[in-house]
Amino acid sequence: MAKLLLKKSYLRNNLKEVNFKDLWGSFGIFTTMRVKGKPPKIFLYKEHINNLVKSLNIYKLNQKQLKKDLIILIKNFLKKNILYDHLLRIACNKNLISISLRKRPKPNRKFYLQLLNYKRVDPYLKNLKYKKILNQLNKYDATKNDVALYFNNYFLETCTSNLLFIRNNQIYSPSKNFYKGITYKYFSKKIKIKKKNISIKEIDKYSEILLIGSGKGVTSVFKIPSLNWTRKNNKIFIKLNKIYEKGLLN
Repeated sequence: MAKLLLKKSYLRNNLKEVNFKDLWGSFGIFTTMRVKGKPPKIFLYKEHINNLVKSLNIYKLNQKQLKKDLIILIKNFLKKNILYDHLLRIACNKNLISISLRKRPKPNRKFYLQLLNYKRVDPYLKNLKYKKILNQLNKYDATKNDVALYFNNYFLETCTSNLLFIRNNQIYSPSKNFYKGITYKYFSKKIKIKKKNISIKEIDKYSEILLIGSGKGVTSVFKIPSLNWTRKNNKIFIKLNKIYEKGLLN
């Protein structure tokens, strides 16, 4: 389990601070944002918050003042005199807002994918039904591994990120049953991503596999041990990482 450097919970009706609860397993929504720099900047903040509110509306858990409440809480949570490269998680259920901060684990150049035959509960939303996923992640070093989910022999996403597959310089992503994260949507406006059902049995056709997300940024997979797949080159990774790093600076 990742070590939380700071964690707080608040009642939604009056923002009174209460004992911290991570809210995993409850009926609700969360989002994870990358905080970087001094003073801190939250990458794609508006997109994350708008998506959080939209998802809470679907679950009928939204309150009109939520955006204003989050501005107040985050302003008090982050400090201007600290140099950040951290992950800020906001989780909401019917009664609570929980905010936590952890140091961002920097992915290793030799990054591995493990496999799990599993489809997330209600995969099109970033909901809090994550206990099985957390149990899997806790088995591995987050700087060197992530767990790729697949269902009916087709790739979906990882436990933390979206997946991109490269073949003949074309960029593909799974076509269904996965959550399109904010980083994924950011890239979809800048590059062409083709949708395709990607079978684990045909993985050798792909020269690169990339993870994209708030925590992983853009990470190139070195190897999938259980499929005997190894990265052939880094061409598209270099291109996408430049786009991402430029976005962080703006």
